[in-house]
Amino acid sequence: MTKIRSTTVLGVRHKGQIALGADGQATMDKHVAKSNVRKVRKLHDGKVVTGFAGSTADAFMLLDKFEEKLGGYGGQLRRAAIELAKEWRKDQYLRKLEAMMVVCDKDELLIIAGTGDVLEPDSDVAAIGSGAMFAQAAALALKKHAPHLTARQMVEEALHIAADICIYTNHNLMIEEPG
Repeated sequence: MTKIRSTTVLGVRHKGQIALGADGQATMDKHVAKSNVRKVRKLHDGKVVTGFAGSTADAFMLLDKFEEKLGGYGGQLRRAAIELAKEWRKDQYLRKLEAMMVVCDKDELLIIAGTGDVLEPDSDVAAIGSGAMFAQAAALALKKHAPHLTARQMVEEALHIAADICIYTNHNLMIEEPG
């Protein structure tokens, strides 16, 4: 069975702002299955933004679990992320899920992985997915050489650069900022 996969998700914190974006491409084997997938979602009345990469069904399962954790911990992003990672690592079914998430609120930017890791990225740039390293490199260069840009502008430009290089990333972008 061929899996739907491939994406690029990028979050940037810059000058007190945070933006999170993703491209819209889903790939099935060597073919584009869909070009306008919505991989970025607002949760908790728009105060939290999530982006996911990996198997789509697995990512939706994790998104639901993360939303439950957010509700259970009063919207505390870090606490909800840690509790999700703990459950993900311990639960026999969840351990088999193939997905990762970038989550943010107005103050924090985190990566959640199935290994039980909750990572606060270096340099305030978080990237996951097939085009992650392209987008991350572009965002780091923008932070260094174009500091006048907003976090949202950096995410947009870095994702476009990744789309120009990575065959699993397209230019159909969705970018959100936590409210």
